[in-house]
Amino acid sequence: MRNVRLRAWRADDAPVVLRAFSSPDMSRQAAWPVVTLKDAVGWIASWAEVGHAFAVTLGGEVVGNVAVTDIDAHENGWVSYWTVPEARGRGIAVAATEELARWAFGERGLYRLELGHRVDNAASCRVATKAGFRPEGVERGRLHYDGIRYDVERHARLATD
Repeated sequence: MRNVRLRAWRADDAPVVLRAFSSPDMSRQAAWPVVTLKDAVGWIASWAEVGHAFAVTLGGEVVGNVAVTDIDAHENGWVSYWTVPEARGRGIAVAATEELARWAFGERGLYRLELGHRVDNAASCRVATKAGFRPEGVERGRLHYDGIRYDVERHARLATD
């Protein structure tokens, strides 16, 4: 998807962040609840301390996020992504994740990128696979929400892939 671009997050993007985390499937994806504009501004500001996050834009409109965090001494990083509900199913997350990988390998000099998704999240699995992240296995009972344990499938992409 050629019109997908990555750019730095800005405080005035907070309404998009708030709308995204208001979606039921996204409500637990932030480190803390994002329920007000102030929370959303804080979410944007927090990236300066934990990694590299980029607003995903389509035609100049913010439609998602891609990020790499937990960069370690072995040149590995952890990838995450999301799009607002109305942007899903259009290849935007795939294009943004591919662009993030190019940046992480080229500009940041990383060698290995990892990500994980709940095994019941087929859409996230499709994004990972289409963006060149190969499945590496299942981490049993990795996540715990509302008294229920969820398995997570781990994927990775190397700079040499």
